[in-house]
Amino acid sequence: MGIEIERKFLVDHAKWQAISKPEGRLFKQGYILSDDHRVVRIRVTDTVAYLTLKGSTTGITRSEYEYEIPIADGNEILNDLTVSKIEKTRYEIEVGGNTWEVDVFTGDNAGLIVAEIELNSEDQQFEKPDWVLQEVSTDNRYHNSNLAVTPYKNWGGVSI
Repeated sequence: MGIEIERKFLVDHAKWQAISKPEGRLFKQGYILSDDHRVVRIRVTDTVAYLTLKGSTTGITRSEYEYEIPIADGNEILNDLTVSKIEKTRYEIEVGGNTWEVDVFTGDNAGLIVAEIELNSEDQQFEKPDWVLQEVSTDNRYHNSNLAVTPYKNWGGVSI
């Protein structure tokens, strides 16, 4: 069984802009199905596509299955079969032996930057970089599938 244990944090924009970072990758994601118990997602970059299935979240853990598919199929699924979409640029940054994935959202979610770290257990210790702010792991608004339906720009007065 595939398991994802992930913590999410908001990012300090000024500190994020000030650091040196690797080149990011544009992700286009579409959701075929998304409810409280499961998500079926397609993710397409310029070189690869993935079909991902996720189960319901308990704490910060949920089942996850991800399969690489041909990019042409990924683009067709993204364009023809999804009910909602998001776009973001992802940066991967190593801190204290762990990889942080930092997503800078565009479009209706512009202004939102979220850092994620995948862990081996819910109680695993890790080093937080100084550009990381408050944790939002259990705030469902920050799930990408929810951002695709209720984007950040519609939250009304929330600023980071």
